[in-house]
Amino acid sequence: MKVELEALVEEMITHGILFEEAVKEFEKRFILRVVSRNRNNLCKAAGELGIHRNTLSKRLQEYEKGLSKIIHTNGHKRRLVAPRRKARK
Repeated sequence: MKVELEALVEEMITHGILFEEAVKEFEKRFILRVVSRNRNNLCKAAGELGIHRNTLSKRLQEYEKGLSKIIHTNGHKRRLVAPRRKARK
């Protein structure tokens, strides 16, 4: 895995990707993968990530805003909706 990471870093440097952009993209993909693995259960995902659930929620909102900007610029009008939780009995 270390060799693959080194190759990826080298490729990013070669293509002029800035450090801040690389860190943000890595964080986003890492977080989204952990949330997905936990079936969108933010409490479990936050625990696995080692961050507070509120912090995770804020990051996900930021990612959604960025995604909605992309969708809007492509001419699509689609609303992104978070999955609903089951009601407690």
